[in-house]
Amino acid sequence: MKELLEFLGLLAVIQGVMGLVHEFTDWNVGLVQRVGFLDGYEVYASVALLALGGALFAAAESRKSG
Repeated sequence: MKELLEFLGLLAVIQGVMGLVHEFTDWNVGLVQRVGFLDGYEVYASVALLALGGALFAAAESRKSG
């Protein structure tokens, strides 16, 4: 379970960073800009993904190994 939480946290952080990179550099990376209902809120969604990733890492740390 710990490894799953860490993996999901890593995915959330990567997508959050890629969404911010897309917003500030106009590179065509990440999935946040491809979700239609997030039009205009991509920065907020990316920051939320970064926070979610941090929370998942914290939850993984509180779990025992195994």
